[in-house]
Amino acid sequence: MNTDHKITIYSTTWCGFCKMAKEYLDQKGFSYVDKNIEADADAYRELEQKMGPVRGTPVLDIDGQMILGFDRPKIDAALAQAA
Repeated sequence: MNTDHKITIYSTTWCGFCKMAKEYLDQKGFSYVDKNIEADADAYRELEQKMGPVRGTPVLDIDGQMILGFDRPKIDAALAQAA
C-alpha cells in the first residue's frame, strides 16, 4: 500500500460514489481512513470543521486538499502532488 499521502474519505453506507472512490484508491494502491459520517457524529463534526455544511458524499481529504464527490481528475491531481 502507498502511504505517501494522508487520505481520509468521509462517506455513508448507501453512497455508490463513496464505494467507487474507495475502490479507485484501492486499485491505485493508496491507503486511506474511511469515516462514516452517518454512524460517527465526531467524523461528521470533523468534516464540517474542515468544509462547513456538507451536502454530499464522498468527501476526500488528500493531504489537506478537500475534494467533494468522486472526481477522478481532482483525485489524480492531488495524488500526483508530493506529500
